[in-house]
Amino acid sequence: MQEALKYLQPDVVAQLANMELRARLVVEGFITGLHKSPYHGFSVEFTEHRPYMPGDEIKHIDWKAYGKTDRYYIKEFEEETNLKSYLVLDASKSMEYSSPGHLKKIEYASYVAAALGYLMVEQRDAFGLTIYDERVRTHFPPRATKLYLQQMLRELENVRPSNKTSTAQSLHEVAERIKRRGLVIVLSDLFDNPAQVVTALKHFRHKGNEVIVMQVLDPLERSFAFGTDAIFRDMETKEELLTQPWHIQAAYRESFQEFLEFYKRECRENAIDYVLLDTATPFDRALFEYLNKRKRIH
Repeated sequence: MQEALKYLQPDVVAQLANMELRARLVVEGFITGLHKSPYHGFSVEFTEHRPYMPGDEIKHIDWKAYGKTDRYYIKEFEEETNLKSYLVLDASKSMEYSSPGHLKKIEYASYVAAALGYLMVEQRDAFGLTIYDERVRTHFPPRATKLYLQQMLRELENVRPSNKTSTAQSLHEVAERIKRRGLVIVLSDLFDNPAQVVTALKHFRHKGNEVIVMQVLDPLERSFAFGTDAIFRDMETKEELLTQPWHIQAAYRESFQEFLEFYKRECRENAIDYVLLDTATPFDRALFEYLNKRKRIH
């Protein structure tokens, strides 16, 4: 069990060979944490079954399989799809930042997206993927097949940050492209005009979508615990500033906290789920938030 759970740690997952392996091991680690060893006893005669997950309807449990294995399995239906989800990933230049010993924000966010996509397809849910910076770079509508998942994982494997951010404008564009209502999950550091970003998030709600915002930050962006002298470089404009961080640490933290509180408050008031993640946060946090939301939607 401990072996599986270690794959919820970002530094462990970063060492894996490819995105498909990362997604699979994160999800298996997550499920192992939900119930002890859910894959134990899985055999050929149950190839059309999968382990029960929170959010599944009880009427789909195969009680014969339960009688043989003492575990809950869900009958699979070829065309069954429960929910359409839209993963929206910020790939602007600010997402390239990492402090020593941590993943880049874009890496962390892409691993979360990969694990969510994998979990969704395992549950027969359809998911799509949108990647943006100053504009929407790629937009794939939701599907629920393993082949499609592999294509999306390749996209996430190859994503590289570039250009300035325009989260608000890009989210408006995505909201207009979504033709069928579903669950929108935004993965971004939200480093854009907060009021404009919130207006764009409300656009999704106005069109009848459920929304989860996962704000991905680096631990140092929250603590500002730099040394005595530091050169700060804007990831997007390349401007540099030499300063002594401890002079401004208190003011920075206060200002940054206000920035975070604004998003929390506005999301709450507009029935949008808000999740604060940093690149040291174990991946099960993001997956739990998704499953809890899915449970409430059904």
